[in-house]
Amino acid sequence: MSRFTVSEDIFAALPQYCLGVAAARGIDNRAPSARIAALLDQEVQTFAETHDAAGLRELPGLRACREAFQALGMNPNKFLCSIEALSKRVCKGDGLPHINPLVDLGNALSLRYLLPMGAHDIDRLEDGLQVRLSTPEDHFLPMGEETPELLPAGEPVYVSGHTVKTRRWIWRQSDDGKITGETSHVFFPIDAFQDVNRGQALQARDELAALLREVFGCEVVTGFVDREHPEFEF
Repeated sequence: MSRFTVSEDIFAALPQYCLGVAAARGIDNRAPSARIAALLDQEVQTFAETHDAAGLRELPGLRACREAFQALGMNPNKFLCSIEALSKRVCKGDGLPHINPLVDLGNALSLRYLLPMGAHDIDRLEDGLQVRLSTPEDHFLPMGEETPELLPAGEPVYVSGHTVKTRRWIWRQSDDGKITGETSHVFFPIDAFQDVNRGQALQARDELAALLREVFGCEVVTGFVDREHPEFEF
């Protein structure tokens, strides 16, 4: 049994912060999925046709993320949250590559609901997963690199033990946190805010769970995390 926890320090800065969460076990992520590939392509096309890059920052979900970055002491212009970076790329016409079914599914639903959706290989977690402020003992391995970098204290991170999986909250994922074809046990956090997009996060969670069961025939458990319920066991 693993545990996902959000620390009170994070809720003190973001009292409306909440997450829809899902964990799945028994996935075969090696074989391509035509259904998920088609879903991603459709969501990319729909998003590009219905959104303009110049207006992205005014969308309620993206505006809430940018305000949260500021509340956490980060410049949202310098450090784009994952969903803003993803949506800007699509609006520029760059499309999104097919990486593997789990990554493609997360990207498709992120675009559909305009929500940051992470994915973490549970078998590579050292000691559960937390959202907390970093300590000098924490370390981060950038994507494609071999040498970890140390972090200053006080940076919001997704972390397992002292291994940072995502820097600056929902900015950049680590190399050792990526989802590969060998991933069979995965945890999805969907970051949202009670007063802005809680309902969308729950809808995204439930659609994610349904697709995981239908496509992969796997076991899925779901939950909801907020200040009053800061832990989820999976």
